[in-house]
Amino acid sequence: MVKQTYLHDKHIALGAKMVDFAGWHMPVQYTSIIEEHKTVRENAGLFDVSHMGEVFVCGKDATDFLNKLVPQDIAKLDYEKAVYCQLTKENGGIVDDLIIYKLGIERYLIICNASRVDEDINRIANLKNGFDVEIDNQSHNYSLLALQGPKAVDIMKKMGYDIQNQQSFTIKPAKIAGIKLLVSRTGYTGEDGFELLVENEKAQYLWDKILEQGQEFGIKPIGLGARDTLRLEAALHLYGNDLDEDTTPIEAGLSWSVPKDKVADYSGKEVITEQISRGVSKKLIGLEMLNRNIARHGYEVYFNGEKVGYVTSGCVSPSTGKNIALAYVNNNKEICTGSCVQVMIREKLHDALVVKRPFIQKRNRVK
Repeated sequence: MVKQTYLHDKHIALGAKMVDFAGWHMPVQYTSIIEEHKTVRENAGLFDVSHMGEVFVCGKDATDFLNKLVPQDIAKLDYEKAVYCQLTKENGGIVDDLIIYKLGIERYLIICNASRVDEDINRIANLKNGFDVEIDNQSHNYSLLALQGPKAVDIMKKMGYDIQNQQSFTIKPAKIAGIKLLVSRTGYTGEDGFELLVENEKAQYLWDKILEQGQEFGIKPIGLGARDTLRLEAALHLYGNDLDEDTTPIEAGLSWSVPKDKVADYSGKEVITEQISRGVSKKLIGLEMLNRNIARHGYEVYFNGEKVGYVTSGCVSPSTGKNIALAYVNNNKEICTGSCVQVMIREKLHDALVVKRPFIQKRNRVK
């Protein structure tokens, strides 16, 4: 049975086009993807991302336990700080990519991808033996609203929130519009923004309040279609497209999220450490099509007449007007920024330029 968020009726009332996504009935767009995309880049947009998973981990061994699950060094994570990381397997492959927040002494919040909550819970539970921890999946009790864009700060200020007290990649308990919630300064768009974790029963009121207070700043509700084009312009990975259980963080270009000096063992550490020192057989690159064709997920990539990889994500970039894509290719030194490859589209090869990622400049958040 397809699930619905607590904001489902709001989306219907706003005339959203609804689609099934990761087992949820979600809004893909309200007006047009391009219009919504530009709204987030220029003003502010409000997303319902309540399909994401929220898992609390606490207990006297919580830090040590999480350190065993992910390459990031959770022992170095400060109170109310967040870290991006991956839940890895013994082969170094990625079960899911996560954000972990430290809420208190031996108390953490894990945000999971909607399509991977069950897999994440199963893996975490299977590795629990020997650790004094409690794993509490509260995904069904919480809604998550993402306020993104350059004017997100203005809207939060208008709603009485002291944004000066919040840096990027942190989480704070707060009271907004009379509602107790958690506010994180994170996002998935390449823009500054906030994510608000609230009990389901308060989600509709908060949704309406944000849209009401944000009117003067041009806020609009935004669907999953623009969420995808926004994240791709920022070269942010999508699980199932750019990440999977057969791809390691190093192959995915996420070496920056893997500390080289972490002492504690974790699943896949041997494989990942070897890749850091010896290199990888495949790598993720950015592509810009040199004609009007769009490189879609799964399309084959060629170099000098030989198949060397495949496209993972692709779209028309509303911000640049160019057709962009991410692709995995053989780790050939000749395939580098400025070189030309070909993408097989409808049985014909079309030229694409290898370009730097991200495809747009990300907005600097307050530090």
